[in-house]
Parts: sequence; structure tokens; C-alpha cells
Amino acid sequence: MGAAGSRLEKALGEQFPEGERYFGLENFGNTCYCNSVLQALYFCVPFRDQLLEYYANNKNTGDVEENMLTCLADLFSQISNQKKKTGVIAPKRFIQRLKKQNEIFRSYMHQDAHEFLNFLLNELVDILEKEHNAAREPLQNLPFQKNSNGTIDGQPNGSHKELAATWVHKCFQGILTNETRCLRCETVTDRDETFFDLSLDIEQNSSLTSCLKNFSSTETLNAEDKFFCDKCCSLQEAQKRMKIKKPPNILVIHLKRFKYIEQLQRYKKLSYRVVFPLELKLLNTVDNSDLEYSLFAVVVHVGSGPNHGHYISLVKSHNHWLFFDDENVEMTDESMVQAFFGSPQEFSGNTDNGYILFYESLAERS
Repeated sequence: MGAAGSRLEKALGEQFPEGERYFGLENFGNTCYCNSVLQALYFCVPFRDQLLEYYANNKNTGDVEENMLTCLADLFSQISNQKKKTGVIAPKRFIQRLKKQNEIFRSYMHQDAHEFLNFLLNELVDILEKEHNAAREPLQNLPFQKNSNGTIDGQPNGSHKELAATWVHKCFQGILTNETRCLRCETVTDRDETFFDLSLDIEQNSSLTSCLKNFSSTETLNAEDKFFCDKCCSLQEAQKRMKIKKPPNILVIHLKRFKYIEQLQRYKKLSYRVVFPLELKLLNTVDNSDLEYSLFAVVVHVGSGPNHGHYISLVKSHNHWLFFDDENVEMTDESMVQAFFGSPQEFSGNTDNGYILFYESLAERS
């Protein structure tokens, strides 16, 4: 990437952000699904900062066993500490660990970028929670003295049983609430669930806003789908809808571009045109507050089907848009984002489609 790297440096010139590094990632045989997601995560600055802080705090700890977290932290540290501003890095150790950790990613077959992102974030959380619990264990084994008010010295009120929110949670976790209204007694039942990303059904010639609206649309439960109402003590017709109770700082949206077609007995790619804005207003929240988000990364699937193709990513860094395609990194333009909305025609040669969208809360940035 020597010539490409120097072209990139030349294109940025004096605008090259101080201390920033733009490095391509070597492909180890169909690992573009991994490279494209890693680039999006590297330019998710709150996540990167926390990961580099974790690396700095643990690099001198000799007894830390290798895992997905240590390998990712090591990779991000390698990139951020490069003397050159541009170049290529081989994420060999990370890929080896990924394959060791999960057999799904061991083959040289085309893998799913969204599946990888989900696995990675949940794996990081598991590791951080285990480390948190291990650090607390010596405290829990100390002799405690009970006070007259029922609390115990040296121990928060029962909080040792609760898992602390990790920095991965603080970056990506939101809370959905499932509201179900019984149509007989009008009782509303709320059930909360956490999420790291929202998977949205898509339609032809639609927008991200309309997909989010459909996600929170009211659904009637009747016939075989009736709801058991605790107040009525019986199955009743009901209305159900999903809303965002706590929006995340980093909103990750997965567009469901792969649909199982019963007649074909296989998955088909939907290259539908779905317009996703650079600035997004999140309307489907419980308190109806119009939260604003800014797009900073797009993972793009290139190809006509789920079992073959390629992944690339578009990333915004310091108000510049960059195009990452494994080893290659190029400057691009904001208008390039529109090229990945999808095709307005059912059968079209355009198969380069936005698949995973990364938005940062403007409130978090300020």
C-alpha cells in the first residue's frame, strides 16, 4: 500500500489529523467480514479510547491469559502507535484467536459481518464481567460485620450480586420496552430487554426513519397469538409495540438484507434502496424526545447472496470520509455514502449495499 498510503497522506496534506492513523488490514482468506467491522470499531472513538485505556492498564500484567479482548486491545494499540501515518497491518493474532474461540469462523467460507460483530461484543462483555467478578472475590471472602440497620460493613447493599455495566455496555447498550395492552381490561404490561444493535426489516424504496417507525408499529395479537393477561387470568386479544426506553450512546443498526425464501429453500439478498441519513433523529423513544445521531461508519456488503461476496467499510474521521477495503484505504467524499443506499429496481447490477450502520449520539459527543 506504499503508493496508496502516500496518495492518502498527500490527499489529506496539512489536514491530516494529529495523532490519527489510517491503516488497512490484511485479508487472511475471506476475513473481509472481520476487517470491515474492526475498522468501524476503531473509528468509534469512545470504544477505541476505552480499549486503549484497558490495554495501558493491563499490558504489564504478566498473568493475563490471551483472549479476544487482549488480542483486540493489542491490535488497536499497534495501529495507534505506528510511526507511519498510513500503511497495512496484519491482524493475524486476532484472527487466530477468533478461529480458536468460535468454530463458525474457522472455515474459509464467506462469513456474516453482523454475526461477527454480535459475537465480538458479547465476548468482550463476558471477559470484562469475569475480570470484574474475579477482582471482587477476595473482598467477598473477607469477614463482614453486620450493622444494626441490616447492612454489612465493607460491602455495598447487596450490589455484589449485580454485574457492573462494562464500558462496552456504556458505549453500545440500549433498552427496549415491549408494551402490551390487554384489549379487555386495558392493563398495560411492560417488559424491558437490552440490545447492542437493532435489526430492522427493510422494504423497497424506503428510508431508515420508516424502518424504525415500522419497528415500533402497533401489532394486534389475536386468534392463536392471544396474550395471557395476568389481570384477566385468561388469553385475551391485545396490542403490542416496541419502543426505545434508553437509547444507546452508539446506535448500531443492522439492515436485514438476507431473507429466507420458503419456495427456494434458501436465503436471498435484498438489495432494496433504503436511504439512511448522515444525521438521524430517533423518534420512537418512550419519552418521545427527538434524539439526534450522526453517522460515522457503514459496513457495506458487496455481492448478490449471503454465502459469497465481499465486505468494505466507509468511515468518518475528523470530518473526512475514508474508504476501507482490506489493505486499501482511500479518501472519499460524503456523497459516496449515497452509493450504498441500494437499488430502486428489483433486478439491478448494484449489489453494494449498506448493511450495518454506526451512529454516534450528538449529546454524547458534546
